[in-house]
Amino acid sequence: MKIILNNTPEQFEYKELTVNELLKVKKFTFKMLVIRINGTLVKKDMYATATIKDGDDVMVLHLVSGG
Repeated sequence: MKIILNNTPEQFEYKELTVNELLKVKKFTFKMLVIRINGTLVKKDMYATATIKDGDDVMVLHLVSGG
């Protein structure tokens, strides 16, 4: 499967991945994430069921707070 992840082409040995699986594979461990698949926001409670397929454009942004 080939996707665009954060504006960079990536290739995986899977036909599809859930958001949770992608986070594990890429070792994203930040607590506060904003994830979009093809421009559509994925809420945290949907990470286990939202699927990423060949050709998808995925953005994973980590939010940083401070003062």
